[in-house]
Amino acid sequence: MIASDLQTPPVFAPAAHNALVEALVEQGWYVGTKVIDSALCQALYRELLHMAEHDALNEAGIGRGQHHHLRKDVRGDAIHWLDRESEAQRLYLNAMGELQQSLNQALFLGLFEYEAHFAHYPPGAFYQRHLDSFKGRANRIISTVGYLNPDWPSDGGGEMVIYHPDDPTQEVARVVPEAGTFACFLSESIPHEVLPTQQPRASIAGWFRRNASLGGVLDPAH
Repeated sequence: MIASDLQTPPVFAPAAHNALVEALVEQGWYVGTKVIDSALCQALYRELLHMAEHDALNEAGIGRGQHHHLRKDVRGDAIHWLDRESEAQRLYLNAMGELQQSLNQALFLGLFEYEAHFAHYPPGAFYQRHLDSFKGRANRIISTVGYLNPDWPSDGGGEMVIYHPDDPTQEVARVVPEAGTFACFLSESIPHEVLPTQQPRASIAGWFRRNASLGGVLDPAH
């Protein structure tokens, strides 16, 4: 059950939207703390923990469609796609819908939809450096990560490292997975990785997508 303090949907303040847009234009990535409503973070965190405790998550792989396969040496998280089955999920996705409108109005990106999943990293898990989309094949345009863990310890590991778009060895930011922090970046330009975590790590990974449908077939299937 979702607590009654979620009855009012959290909305990103216009100032947060503006800062995000400016950062994407200037450097291709944005990180903000205390962006996601704390009560919503708590509800989403409890929901993800419940799934993890009841084996309701699926091991994450790499690639899509026929090219999807498990690679524990590359990534070790388990996921569940958001499908609006809870009030907390609906509120988060509604907030992303508002952000999508802001991005389209400011940057004329033609973002078509948003997809997201819970991501649970058990101790020792990581995700090697990668891009979320490849140039020339992009339908994922902007990636987002919302963090859910309360009181993340300084020695907890699990940071997301963001690298320079023109030099994938140059670190430009290290994001601590603390509840309320929100990061986004250009999917085909910004290399990033998740460092090994020392304790269970909870987040929501998402992507704003451009419509790449062909022949009347909606792209893609998850």
